[in-house]
Amino acid sequence: MDVNEYLGLFLDESQEHIQSINTQLLKLEQSGGADVVQEIFRSAHTLKGMSSTMGYERVANLTHEMESALDLVRGGKKESNQLLLDTMFIAMEQMEDMIADIENGGQGANVDVSETVAAFQSFIGGKEVVVTEAKESSTFDVDLYTNSVIDQAKQTGFEAYQITVKLSDAVVLKAARAYMVFDRLQELGEVVRTHPETEEIEQEQFDLSFDVLFLSQETAEVIEHAIAQVSEVERVEVNVFTGAPESEPEVAVTAEAVVPEPVVQTASDQEEKDTKEQVAAQAQAKTIRVNLERIDRLMNLFEEFIIDRGRLERLADEVGQPELNETVEKIKRGTNELQSLVLTLRMMPIEQVFNRFPRMVRSVAKDIHKKVQLDISGAETELDRTVIDEIGDPLVHLIRNAIDHGIERPEVRVQAGKPEQGMLALRAYHGGNRVFIEIEDDGAGINVDKVRAKALERGVISDEEATMMSENELAMLIFAPGFSTADVVTDLSGRGVGLDVVKNKIESLGGVVSLETVAGQGTKFQVSLPLTLSIISAMLVQVGEESYAIPLSSILETTLLDEADILTAHRERVFDFRGQLVPLVYLKEMFGIESETKSQFPVVVVRKGNKLVGVVVNDLIGQQEIVMKPLGTYLEGIPAISGATILGDGRVALIVDSNDLF
Repeated sequence: MDVNEYLGLFLDESQEHIQSINTQLLKLEQSGGADVVQEIFRSAHTLKGMSSTMGYERVANLTHEMESALDLVRGGKKESNQLLLDTMFIAMEQMEDMIADIENGGQGANVDVSETVAAFQSFIGGKEVVVTEAKESSTFDVDLYTNSVIDQAKQTGFEAYQITVKLSDAVVLKAARAYMVFDRLQELGEVVRTHPETEEIEQEQFDLSFDVLFLSQETAEVIEHAIAQVSEVERVEVNVFTGAPESEPEVAVTAEAVVPEPVVQTASDQEEKDTKEQVAAQAQAKTIRVNLERIDRLMNLFEEFIIDRGRLERLADEVGQPELNETVEKIKRGTNELQSLVLTLRMMPIEQVFNRFPRMVRSVAKDIHKKVQLDISGAETELDRTVIDEIGDPLVHLIRNAIDHGIERPEVRVQAGKPEQGMLALRAYHGGNRVFIEIEDDGAGINVDKVRAKALERGVISDEEATMMSENELAMLIFAPGFSTADVVTDLSGRGVGLDVVKNKIESLGGVVSLETVAGQGTKFQVSLPLTLSIISAMLVQVGEESYAIPLSSILETTLLDEADILTAHRERVFDFRGQLVPLVYLKEMFGIESETKSQFPVVVVRKGNKLVGVVVNDLIGQQEIVMKPLGTYLEGIPAISGATILGDGRVALIVDSNDLF
């Protein structure tokens, strides 16, 4: 077998199981529970089987020892303790490193797991506490409806069988093997029930065995022989189903098959059966894995379609034919709906980023002897895949700094009248066409006086500027390059080390970061990000003979100014915008464009956090959906330009990066 063809599937499934184990370990540490131990055991067992089949022995050895330790706990022979939990957390970190090595072309042998394996073996080799446990029955608990199906089938020559299928320990694709078993069964009869449920089997949410309640006119020997022919099936048991005590009528039934013909049904029977089949169909909604490159290709094709749509709209306006305008309007409505669908394909829940933080918070807090409770909300909020891939590291930095410099030590919190355990909230939510991510702690807040002193000492601001800045504006100085208020530099350091990198990264994604802080009460960072980076709404403006696009997400409003409205402050041109002096930026001067001077001109007011800038242009063309195209390596680094777009008449318009205007 060529295992390389399964590599992508192995990596995806491994990461899912590792994430599942991490989540369940945190639950086990907080509240325990036999069901949690069982979930961890299942994932570890599956990881062991997959890695062994793929030939990654170090991964298989580590998961084997972890599985053995968990088997003792789930069987009640040993009790879980903090040492075991710590060892499992370490094992998961090592597992992530090994899987990353495999993804980069290695064999997962880049991590020394000998100490971790020894720790598991030490736990396993300890004295066992023998506890007898009742064996769980796999007999199906059928209701009145299912019993009725079986009885009517027997009247037409069918027999009911309970089939138990055990897959090999080395099986790679459990769901695929289960599908092949069901495929064989469909040739011989009808599947009535499964244990676990069908959707759980499809998602590989079972150990290595499953049961099937089956109706057939074939003998048990024929059925057993047919299933045994499926590769990686280790054992098959086929027994006549003797029935079970009737359960309560309201128990839900997942029926995969219809009753074999001929069966006499009343209208009410058929109505009940149709309802149950509809419920089962809804519960078994199918999902498929799609290569991201295909989605990107689809997106690129659609972007070209959007450009051509713009050209068609322009031509229709020039022709002025009603029938053509009506057709173009229908196309526009259809493409708007298609655009939403295509963009949805690229959207992923931010949960994929958030899931890594609970274990990280636990580890960091433990290292620096603090108690921190992480509260996550809005993990289902969706973002463009491109943003998801890039936003993880900035959030990691903000969270680590919040724990290290924001939340106080337990004894300090008690003296301040706070609970020993600090609270760290991580939340995400939609707002318009943007996603907001907030990281809020109930710690000491940012020492604004200390920030001011450090900023003056390093020449970041002048004495005059310091007196004019608000507390939040002073606090934002922690985003200056290399700025830190930490008295002692540690591995985590103070809130501020590297935050210039965080800020630059977020802004490169079209986002904005801001903060609010209250001394003694805590700090809240807010990150605002666009939903997508490929197709955006923009305001088209004219400067001389050139057209530019300014993203609507950064525009506060547009206004008209007279020459007499321009003032001068600190040798800069400003204007009074609702009682606030806002600096003016002339695009014609910034890009060296010749244009006529008007006595009255449009100004686009853009914002970045709490700051405003007025962008002076010649004319406002209007709002339009545009496709962002990269400038290419030759034009990279041009100030205040983030990309380009193709307009309906075929001309290229540059996209203004409003963040660079401040």
